[in-house]
Amino acid sequence: MELFPGAGDKAVPVKITVIRGNNLRSNKAESLLNYVRAEFNGMVLGDSQKLDVAVDQGVDYNFTCSFECSDAVHTLDDVAHKPVILTVMEILPKEKKQKEEKTAILGQAVVDLLPLLHGQCSFSSTVILHPTTGSPVETAFQESSSKPSLDVVICVPEPLLSGLQLSDSNLLMVTVETAYSVPEVWLPASGSGAPSSYVAALPIPLTAEKEQVLMFSNGILKVGGEREAVGRPRKWPMRSLLAPGAHFIPGVFIEGEPTDMVYGDLTSIEDRDFRNDAETNKKRVCWDTERRCFLDAGGVACLTRRIAENRLLPVEVMRSLQVGVTKGGKAGKDKAAEEDSQISFHGVAYVDMGPLLYPGTRRIRGAYQIYPFYDSDLQLKAKRNVSILKESIGALPNQCRERAPSSVGSCKMAPSKVFDGSHKGSKESKESPKKPGTQGKSAPAGTDSVMLSEMDQQQMNAEGQMYADSRTYIIIEIALEKSLVPKRPPEELAKRVRELIPARPPFPHRPAGAERAVQEYQAQVASVVGQVLEQYQQLFGPAFEPGGVPLDPTTQEQRKTQLLGELNYSGKYFAFKEQMKYSVVRIVREKMLRTEAFSDPQQLQAFLSQLYVFLVDEMHVALNKTLSVDSQEAQPRPLLDCAQLLHFAKEAQLNQDYQLATQYYQERLSRDRANPAHWFDYGVFYMMTADYQKADECFHYAVSIDQTHLPSLVMSGVLAEMDGRKKDAETFFEGATCVDPSNVMAWTLFGLFHESQENSIQAEMAFLEANKHLRGTVGLTPPCGVETEAEPPIPGEEEPVVAGTESPTNKTDVEGDKVGSVGTGSQSSQGSRPGDGYVACADPNARHHLTTPVWLNTTIYMETVQFLLQNNALQMAQRALAHEVLSPEGGLSSSYHLALARLHLLRAEYGSAEYNLKEALKDSFQDPDLWALYGHLHYLTGEYGKAQNCYERTLDFVTDTAETHPVFLRLGSIYLQNGEFEQAKTTYLRACISTPSCLTWLGLGIACYRLGQLTEAEDALTEANTLNNENAEVWGYLSLVCLQSGRRLEAEQSYKYALKLNLQEPVLCEIKALQDEVGFGNPCF
Repeated sequence: MELFPGAGDKAVPVKITVIRGNNLRSNKAESLLNYVRAEFNGMVLGDSQKLDVAVDQGVDYNFTCSFECSDAVHTLDDVAHKPVILTVMEILPKEKKQKEEKTAILGQAVVDLLPLLHGQCSFSSTVILHPTTGSPVETAFQESSSKPSLDVVICVPEPLLSGLQLSDSNLLMVTVETAYSVPEVWLPASGSGAPSSYVAALPIPLTAEKEQVLMFSNGILKVGGEREAVGRPRKWPMRSLLAPGAHFIPGVFIEGEPTDMVYGDLTSIEDRDFRNDAETNKKRVCWDTERRCFLDAGGVACLTRRIAENRLLPVEVMRSLQVGVTKGGKAGKDKAAEEDSQISFHGVAYVDMGPLLYPGTRRIRGAYQIYPFYDSDLQLKAKRNVSILKESIGALPNQCRERAPSSVGSCKMAPSKVFDGSHKGSKESKESPKKPGTQGKSAPAGTDSVMLSEMDQQQMNAEGQMYADSRTYIIIEIALEKSLVPKRPPEELAKRVRELIPARPPFPHRPAGAERAVQEYQAQVASVVGQVLEQYQQLFGPAFEPGGVPLDPTTQEQRKTQLLGELNYSGKYFAFKEQMKYSVVRIVREKMLRTEAFSDPQQLQAFLSQLYVFLVDEMHVALNKTLSVDSQEAQPRPLLDCAQLLHFAKEAQLNQDYQLATQYYQERLSRDRANPAHWFDYGVFYMMTADYQKADECFHYAVSIDQTHLPSLVMSGVLAEMDGRKKDAETFFEGATCVDPSNVMAWTLFGLFHESQENSIQAEMAFLEANKHLRGTVGLTPPCGVETEAEPPIPGEEEPVVAGTESPTNKTDVEGDKVGSVGTGSQSSQGSRPGDGYVACADPNARHHLTTPVWLNTTIYMETVQFLLQNNALQMAQRALAHEVLSPEGGLSSSYHLALARLHLLRAEYGSAEYNLKEALKDSFQDPDLWALYGHLHYLTGEYGKAQNCYERTLDFVTDTAETHPVFLRLGSIYLQNGEFEQAKTTYLRACISTPSCLTWLGLGIACYRLGQLTEAEDALTEANTLNNENAEVWGYLSLVCLQSGRRLEAEQSYKYALKLNLQEPVLCEIKALQDEVGFGNPCF
């Protein structure tokens, strides 16, 4: 038995007390003579006294036994995976000439000792007594609602683990469930056939010095026809139990999961149908066995280190034919029986243990494909030299006889010396160990001998090749009680974010100046009114009684005189005047703007009259607020809301008028400084102008207002990484994943950050989470290529090109030309170019939704690129595009080329942008977004004719482009330049209907003016002036319209405003020429 440290230097006794048996049945009708036997770890702990009780009564055993848990025997690992077995025996009546008593086993119960490893010193349990076949308890078990049971108490004088050991140790649970699609040559056991044992084995380090080979030998071959039951119980890793129901671990079940598991080998769409068929119709071998392993601190560290060094854990699978059985129980024939046992169908599955190093991950479960076993593959993948089955198979028969937990079968096997795929249990197979070139013999020295040995090995494992031909896979679950790498809780991340960006209290509305003075005056009026009413109630009782008779005028006048007399007599009237004085003085100074004394008595009298009227009016307003129950009128809404201001700011960016854009962003902030979306948009604007310090301040302001504002958290992380503040960046990215755990973009950026830090494990974890949530969003498993898609692409959306469909030469050439441009570059080289990243929408909340429209053929990187390009984070977008090229689901697709073209266009790299647009058009010729971007490219390079063709093609498509506003504006301006005023009018009119702005109404007004439609032109220009009364060109064309209409005063006023706003030469010269023609319009005449 392998030593296992952990329980300390001294042995700790574990006391088992069987208190009572309930609902027991006997072979006799009236009484039951029985006793209970306790066993643990293959050792009988003791028998209770024999009790004869009535069948209808419970049996009070009060039987106590114990064993000692120590490092040498009955270790903590034994406590973890071995139960206490309680067997109830019935003593049968003696027959004639019978010398010894006969006993019959009524049933068995198992007690799980796992609570002792959780630090408990005692626990009680009522365990079910599972009947053996033919037992009288079996009938009661099936018929009665009250199952036979035993009341058991387990206790220890002190905890098996100290507090430090409990915190540093861990519990590993390995469950081998089912191997599906096994070779068809496997046949279920029959009376004439040789028995078979199906074995799975894997190594687990329990301590820093030694590892334990976990053997699962109780596999049962089943034919297909139906699925395995969902929620079936898991079995103990032992076959020494006699009662069938006692093999199951109480309260532990195998839960059903979808076939598209996160982990494993068979997770793609093309594997789904195969797995459904295999798990329904094909043969399978079922283990459904769970083996618990107690890991001390050294074992946990060793397991973590081994996973970091080599992620693949080999799980070897074999079938063993038992063609010889010992006779008469003679020990001399044991060896011969072991040699008769043969090993065949040697395969191996490689379980990726890397996910167990993901922060917070405690469980992996997947379907792992079984490959033929070869020593060379084992050395290459698992860095192991020798098969664990070869090392351990010789110990199986001895373990079976000792009823050890790893000997889950009662088979007797010989050492692993025969791997000839031709043996079928005949006598010739026994001679095969004597033949040269077998796996059990060492090959001669020399390269030729090694090559010969490998060739022989491949030839001999023809049976293992059947695994690959049948596509056999095995479902394995590996779980931990505590994660190897702890994950920081969301509370800690939120605290760290608050430390980096302290939360700000909500901005209070503080009126200043004249408004504040008026509010204070009204407050004082309300206060005085309350005091007067209180005095009135003291004198006359309640002022207004419901249903009371109204007072006559004489009584009212009497009460008024009495109230004024009381106020004067008590001095309250003078106190009220003093209370009102300060607020009246503030109104005089801040509302009336009078701070000096009057020298003229008439001016003083006029001012006092004006002040009196104002104070009386405000007093009435205060009285209505205080005494009236009617709802107050709503304040008039401003002409422009925040969504329109954002639209105008984006339009100003489009025309490179950054001063006007800044004005609009600041006006949004003045409307509502407590809205984090306003600060975020302002920060995105500074990202476009490459002012990263101000952008960072804006994002920090947004986070300080709302600690869970996801876009600002992400952009704060992006800027922190650009600035070299890696720790802060990790906090922001991880905080974003906690704010919205299902956000694809947040997980992808978290993975890109970890990859830049060369933390491959956490990067892989983040990318897996992103892919999982992306599949959940679109409702599909990740495709291996376009050919696996079940649905056709939606018109107007990009269809990615799979890299595998290209020739290796062409792919290498393209990647050599383009990957360098994606993988290198600096964020500081980005430019601010109009037409790219423009989004015009009426709903500001929709504008900030992080999840872009999900396409069928999208990837996590393209989802992230859309967000990054939209928010001008070009450096991170460049890295995401580099990953898109290497992604199996991505590659050089049309969506990739479109995104890369947007990136180059934002950096004013027009040559590279044109190349990528041409590449994208090869696969998505009918994509309006591509043609719109192509039009922007030609517009920025001055090729207006080509831009016009692209814009017209964009608007002719059935599907609209995502950003129609820049297309309308630029196409309309081209029409105006070319003198095509009718087309310009139509284009601008469409823009005014969809996304109205000052520039759209201005373009419409210009087109109407050129067509001689003065009334329509004036209406359009008036709308433009309403939206922005500081546009000089609007005032200039209004002056032209008024000159043409003969309205002198309006023409002069419009002309003066145009000059004041610095109207440019072309329109100014036209105005002056028309003024000379009509003879008016210039006030200087």
